[in-house]
Amino acid sequence: MAVEVFIANEQSAFPVDEDRWMRFALDILKSQKVSGNAEFSLIFVDKSAIAGLNERFMGKKGPTDVLSFPIETEPYAVGRSPDSSSNNQRSSSQDSVPFLLGDVVVCPEVASENAREHAGINSHDGSLDDEMALLIVHGILHLFGLDHELDDEAEIMEEREQELLQLHYRKGSLPGAV
Repeated sequence: MAVEVFIANEQSAFPVDEDRWMRFALDILKSQKVSGNAEFSLIFVDKSAIAGLNERFMGKKGPTDVLSFPIETEPYAVGRSPDSSSNNQRSSSQDSVPFLLGDVVVCPEVASENAREHAGINSHDGSLDDEMALLIVHGILHLFGLDHELDDEAEIMEEREQELLQLHYRKGSLPGAV
């Protein structure tokens, strides 16, 4: 049993090194203490696809850079599942079913547009790579319940983003970095 990261590149505006970002996402998940049988999906889409998702799920018009869709919020079900005892323990059949973390959807085209705006902030060099790394971390942290709606929440989330970027990206440890 292992953490699996699934990648889908459903856009063609920018080349995406799928293996590189898959390994990066896996490193971030491990830093978030994800272990065991878990699944996560990272999907790269075009502007029209993310605009449709943004409107449908967030009620906002137009494209955005990243959206997160948590699937399961509790790693272990509490209570009884059909045909199981009531001892609240995870059965061996439940252990084989992966914990579904959720999906992070990134739009490289919007990321590219936003990258220049972030140049010079928190060691961001204004490149698409820096922006993609930030968005992947940002999206994953949303799956873990971090948010930025309130100032104190935003500060906590930004601190964790920078910790993870420093650990897995900025020290040249991003797999496949040149």
